[in-house]
Amino acid sequence: MNTEKVTARRLTAEQVAELGLQDGIFVSAEMDDLPLDCFAPAFLTEPGKNFEGGSFAARTIFGKEIHVLPDNVEERGIWVADKTGEEIEVLRSAGVLLNLALFVPDGGAASLDSLYAAARDAFGAGIVQRWSEETVAVPDVKIDLYEEPARGRKNGAQNRDRRALDIYPTRVRFLEPSEGWKFVVEPHKEVVDDTPTI
Repeated sequence: MNTEKVTARRLTAEQVAELGLQDGIFVSAEMDDLPLDCFAPAFLTEPGKNFEGGSFAARTIFGKEIHVLPDNVEERGIWVADKTGEEIEVLRSAGVLLNLALFVPDGGAASLDSLYAAARDAFGAGIVQRWSEETVAVPDVKIDLYEEPARGRKNGAQNRDRRALDIYPTRVRFLEPSEGWKFVVEPHKEVVDDTPTI
């Protein structure tokens, strides 16, 4: 495992309640019921003052959500970096997992195999792996994607932000609207620049 020693101190529930979303903490690195005798960098899922009952939820940098009772001596607790504290083992990231959606024009099995082989050559055979593969036929039509506030204004006038123009509908499945906004999909319209030129 890729770990490093970090000097940190354990926080009480009252101290955790003073933390915000931006404060870096360390929680148990347990993943999928696999007990790991070390900690993982994490952040609270909401400001500490918003939690009730002494239980706090934190999300590790590896995407695992953990619920912790800091004052429970039987749990690993919540720790924060402190030079006057004690040494703990912290699990570090070995890399980044990319979830890729690839568009291959007129793509067949041979072209997908070529892409896979090229990626393995570039990054190493033991690095690039196919976790899941879904082949989706992409229709020969493109759309324009906009965002509008989820709750419309009473006067009917909508603010609209351009999100993406000239994209395939299947790509929208991998996008998420901004918080408080919703997607609006329209058939693609070519942008005509009618600015006079000299």
